[in-house]
This record gives sequence, structure tokens and C-alpha cells, in this order.
Amino acid sequence: MGILLGETAPVKMRPLRLPLLLLALAGGASAQQGAKNGEWHFYGGDAGSTKYSPLDQINAANVKELAIAWRWKAENFGPRPDYNWEVTPLMIEGVLYFTAGSRRDVIAVDAASGETLWMYRLDEGERGDRAVRTQNRGLAYWSDGKGDRRVILITPGFQLVALNARDGRPIPGFGKDGIVDLTEGLDRDVVRPGQIGSSSPAIVIRDVIVTGAALLAGTAPASKENVPGHIRGFDVRTGQRLWTFRTVPHPGEFGNETWEKDSWKYTGNTGAWAPLSGDEELGYVYLPVEAPTGDFYGGNRGGDNLFGDSLVCLDARTGRRVWHFQIVHHDIWDYEPSSPPILTDITVGGKKIKAVALVTKHAFTYVFDRATGQPVWPIEERPVPQSDVPGERTAPTQPFPTKPAPFDRQSITKDDLIDFTPELRAEAEKILEQYQTGPLFLPPIVPGTGGKLASLFLPHHTGGANWPGGAFDPETGVLYVASLTNPDALAVVPADPKRSDMGYVGSVAGRTATNSGSGPGGQPVYTGESPARPNMGPRGLPLVKPPWGRITAIDLNTGDHVWMIANGEAPDAVKNHPALQGIDLKNTGKPERSPLLVTKTLLFGADGSGLFNAGPGGGGKIFRAIDKKTGAIIHEMALPASTTGVPMTYMVNDRQYIVVAIGARGVPAELVALALP
Repeated sequence: MGILLGETAPVKMRPLRLPLLLLALAGGASAQQGAKNGEWHFYGGDAGSTKYSPLDQINAANVKELAIAWRWKAENFGPRPDYNWEVTPLMIEGVLYFTAGSRRDVIAVDAASGETLWMYRLDEGERGDRAVRTQNRGLAYWSDGKGDRRVILITPGFQLVALNARDGRPIPGFGKDGIVDLTEGLDRDVVRPGQIGSSSPAIVIRDVIVTGAALLAGTAPASKENVPGHIRGFDVRTGQRLWTFRTVPHPGEFGNETWEKDSWKYTGNTGAWAPLSGDEELGYVYLPVEAPTGDFYGGNRGGDNLFGDSLVCLDARTGRRVWHFQIVHHDIWDYEPSSPPILTDITVGGKKIKAVALVTKHAFTYVFDRATGQPVWPIEERPVPQSDVPGERTAPTQPFPTKPAPFDRQSITKDDLIDFTPELRAEAEKILEQYQTGPLFLPPIVPGTGGKLASLFLPHHTGGANWPGGAFDPETGVLYVASLTNPDALAVVPADPKRSDMGYVGSVAGRTATNSGSGPGGQPVYTGESPARPNMGPRGLPLVKPPWGRITAIDLNTGDHVWMIANGEAPDAVKNHPALQGIDLKNTGKPERSPLLVTKTLLFGADGSGLFNAGPGGGGKIFRAIDKKTGAIIHEMALPASTTGVPMTYMVNDRQYIVVAIGARGVPAELVALALP
């Protein structure tokens, strides 16, 4: 049942006046040139997920005058609208569109005042109550340019809904009463509520809605069998399913031979839960496809497992595979693609290239010609350590980009341990001795192997980079990426045959992981101490040296790093720690990823969501403006709570706004709009 609140007549839009944009847009704009006309039509600003806008009313000279213009509160939209609110609104013709609450209600708000114009709520019953993912990241938008304007929602219960953008009413000719059931056509006889859903919006390319999927986290799955997260294309006008791209290929399809012993028949996951990207001119869509079932044990799915852990390019009209690249073969680290691919136009060695860049959990930046899939710089297959877990057979090599260099650390040695004092360093070394260490792609072990608790490696299986991804400046060719420097301690233990047929399941330093629930960002909840918190070092401090959160600028024309800065100050728990009194803790950074926005004049970031920094108040309230060329902090301001979504910007009534979602554990979520006085 759908519920509407708002006007029955079309919403009256305020006129959009953009004198400041004319020069900025004079050079033309394509899918990877940022948000157009002072609006924000896609989750990432444009179809290429650049998170760039050419607006410049807010600049280095006046950014210190930024103030809160209005606030929209989500506290009445369901039981969990706080730090799980990872939304980035869209803005079209003076109206913001976004989702809120655990039911993912669709909201339309006046972009100048924050006034609610209408809302749409779909009561999905048990289907919604058992939703596998409840994140709110946002919506997709489409218009035929002749007055038909639609907002596209994927519900928590995995249904596709098309709404009239003017009043929020379902489109009668789309599917059945405006709704398409996305659980149909997934190569499994029965898809039960709570098996599959979505955590990111769809994308519309050439009048085709392309949908990804998100499934239960595969840390300790109850079964080797799961629903596959196939990618589908739907007619934006009728909702008719046009094509299905099987991320677990059937016999006769490309890649099926990489699933040994018929494991394609039962293995699932391999969805695209991160935001998608597309190129309207080429007619292509770019998919970051996740790992197959079983994040840390692959003994039930021998082979490289295409198209798991791959960047896949499809023809949006037909679903035909154009090209693909697998970034991890037979993944047992959960180093799946988790960021939206970024479409970039760059010049390398005097050659202009229409490129796509993918930043990853394991801190690589893979850069390809987005039309052909040819790597811009060589990617080498290099030998990696092999697993000795019974039944496991790891890939002998993994792909390593030769450029750009990694944007975060990729292993742990004694040189990486904290050394604020000799005592803390000695304690850190004793902790390190309990773990198996080695280079990137060190496999998990069975606890007790070689007298060790688990394998210890960087980056963590949640990244590195993750769903906020990077931001790209098309005028300079510079990519900005935020990352987290946090160790991962992982092992696998024999599965309880009464609970799982996996053989082995993930373990945290000897404690079996569970999928009893989902935490913020859809991460699994573990028994015992969560590895998502960097407190495994001496006396509850981080184990490794700072910065624990960082922002790196990478010139994609050369492949070189331009600068790196720490993301904010140390967490209060570190600053106030009795063992660190009198220690200089500048440039240590919070153990959070900064959500990034680029404009013509500035880079904007924030402390982060609080996901990795337990306690009231989350990760920190600071929102900051950064010099794009140097990384110097130009201005910082405190928001009412932690930033939980990627910021966006737009112009309405000659005024530029920056809007960001905020919240924290126990702190109701809000949208905050910033503007000059």
C-alpha cells in the first residue's frame, strides 16, 4: 500500500536563475563533467559519479561566512533514521528528492526553504520488515524533456517504484500500479523476504533503469547457497524487464568455466550494492560487482568466480557485456568493488582518453579506457601468498596496478606500529607477534596455525575506500579519495554443521563472526569486539601509526600523487588517553572516511559518519573546506552531528547551497543546508 502526503496539483517550482554558471558551462559538459545547470540529477552529481559541480559562489574568500540556512529532520520517519542515513539528495527545478527512514520513504523538499512538499510511503509488510538492507542512499531521476518527470525508488523489500516527480504519485502505466517486483527472474525457485535487496539507487541511462542488488553480508553465511545479485535493465516508461546480466554465468555464457564443480548452480551474492555509473554518450553502464557467497572462505566455489569482484561495462540498452576486469580472483578477503566507478576525461602522454577509475577497498586505483577496457597504465599479475586452509585453493596471482601508487597502506610490519612512547611500541610489538603477517593478499588462517590467532593485514575488509568513493575535478584531472587506515584480524573456523554447510566461516581473532544483524553501512554485527573499531592496539589505542583517516589527491593525467592530508584530528578517546598526555597528536586523522564534494573553487569534506568511532556523537561534527591544489584547510565549521552522507550542492534563486546528511548513534538524522548569508 502506498501512502502520499502533499499536493494533488503539481508543485509550483521556483525559477532557477544561473548567471554565475554561464561562463563555467561555456566549454560544454558531458557525463563526466559534473552536475549541470546548478542542479544535481544523479547520486554522484552526474552519471559519471564525479561529485563535481562548477558552481563558485561559495569560494575560498567567503567560505568562512557559511551558515546553516535550513534543517530538515528525519526523526519521524521510522525507528532507525540516524547514522544509517547515507543519503545524497537529488535537486531538479528547485526541489530536493531523497529517501528517509527504515521504510525508505520518498521525500520532496523545497530546495530554498527546506519545506516538505510531498512524501511517498510504501508499506511492504513482512517483506519490508525483513529487509536485508535499510540504508538510505537515495533515488534515481528521469525526464523525457517533454513534461514526463519521474523519481525512481528501490524499496527495502526489493521493489522498483516509479513516481511522478511533481506530486509523488505512482505512475499508473509502470509495472503494476507503478511497482515492479525485483525478486522475480533471479534464477532461484523461491526468493524469500530478507534474502536480497538494495542499498544504493538505480541509474537511468538511455531510458533504461539499471538496478543493482545487495544481499546478506557473507562473513559467516548460513549456507553456501544464496540468491545471485544479477543486474537487470527495465524500460523507464513501462517497467518491462528488457534484459538480465547474470553475474554468476550459466553454461555457455562467458565466465561459467571459472565456477568449478558446478558451483554456479548454488553460489549467490555477486550483486552491485555500491552506486552505479554510466555514460549517456556511449550508452554504457559501469557495475562494481561484489564478492560471491562466503567473504573469507571460497572452498565451495573453486575457480576465479567471474563476475565476482569485477568492474563490468554493459550496453545499457541490451545488457550485452562490452568488457570487464576482475580486480580480485577468487576473493577471500572481501576486497570487492564497493565504490561507484568514476568517469573521467584525461590526457596521458599527450593522448586524450575517455577513462573510468575505480578506487578500491585495498587502496588501489584501477584506471581503464571506458570504451575498450584497456588499462591506461599496465596492470601486472603478481604471485601472492597461498592458503593452507583445508578445502581452500587461492588464485596463484592477483592484479596489481603499476600506476597510480596505492593511496593507503597495504601491509603491517613493525615499522607500521604506533611509537608515541617506547612502552606503547613494546606493547604493540607483543600484540603483533600473536598474528600472521605478510604482504597484500595474505590469506586468513585457521586459529592456532603456527601458534597465531589470525592473519593481520591492511587495509581492513571494509576498506581503504568504500561506498563514499572518490570525487573528480574534470578541470584539473585530479581525483580525491578518502580512506581508512585500520588493521583487519581475520581467521576462519570450521562451521557448525547444524548452522551452516560452508565448511569454514569467518572469525575475528578466533571468535566466530555472526550475521545476526547489520550495523551501520550494512556491515555485519560480530560477537565480541568488532574489528570495525581500531582499538586492537595497546591499552585500547590504534595498533598502527597515524594518519588513521586520510584524503589523497591523485593526478590522473600522470598517475602521480599530488598531496595527502590527515582527515581531521585524533578521536577524543585518543586525545584524552592517559598514556598520551603531552604527546603531539596533530595530523593523526580520525579513523573515518571523509565524504567528498568538489566544486570549481574548493574541495569539501568532513570528519565522517562515526561508524568506526564508538560512542555518543559519532565520528566528529567538523565540516571543512580544503584547498584543492595543496590540501590546506581553509575553513572548518561544526555541524549539529556527524556527516553520514556525501555532500551535494546546487543553485536556486541566485544562492548556492551545500546540503549534507548528518546523524549519529542516538542522534536523529537531519539534512542541513549551508549557504552564505
